[in-house]
Amino acid sequence: MSAPSPAAAPLAWIAGATGYTGREVVRHVCLAGGRAHAHIRPDSPSLDRHRARFEELGATIELTPWEPEALRERLSELRPTTVYALLGTTQARARAAAKAGAPPADYSAVDRDLTLMLMRACVDAGLRPRMVYLSALGASAGASSAYMRARGEVEEALRASGLPFTIVRPSFISGPDRDERRIGERLGAILTDCLLGAVGALGGERTRDRYRSIDADTLGRGLVRLASDPSAEGQVVEADALRG
Repeated sequence: MSAPSPAAAPLAWIAGATGYTGREVVRHVCLAGGRAHAHIRPDSPSLDRHRARFEELGATIELTPWEPEALRERLSELRPTTVYALLGTTQARARAAAKAGAPPADYSAVDRDLTLMLMRACVDAGLRPRMVYLSALGASAGASSAYMRARGEVEEALRASGLPFTIVRPSFISGPDRDERRIGERLGAILTDCLLGAVGALGGERTRDRYRSIDADTLGRGLVRLASDPSAEGQVVEADALRG
């Protein structure tokens, strides 16, 4: 049997492609023979660096602005098979944006509102891609944490959208290869993993695997695998199912 033509390969739109997890999703989509459309903000200060990285992998660079009509039109044109929603910000970025007088860049503005804009663009375009949403363990619309609350609100909206979806809830996403310095997060992941190692040794393997940190390569590979798994549609998947 001959290999499928490139035009017949699944097409993935990857929002948040420049992040720690997003870069690995782009890479694994390309390795799997898919057509990766890596979305980068047009005003990203690291645009040239990421463009070179992604083009070397064979990905297509997407610079569509974060505007509802522009997203709807571009997605309608491409008709992606899968949309990866991997958007996320940090408190440091939110503070920097506020200090500079830039548009809000907090969890509600980025993690929630941009993801909802992407979801609505798919719905308004009449598309039904599998939306793979990177949430977090503990996400809830009623959470006291702004981060967990934003992700919980997206989960609720996604379930109500009518789109096919897979929600993935890892614990810490961390590894020594992370470009952005997050010392507190990295130390927290190391300490938690050490404690969970002891839990696992005492018979708590499931608890260990659910809560221990996961690196971007493992997470990215797992997300791409889940995107094509019919049994993962409509499911919430936690970290223990992403390994291996």
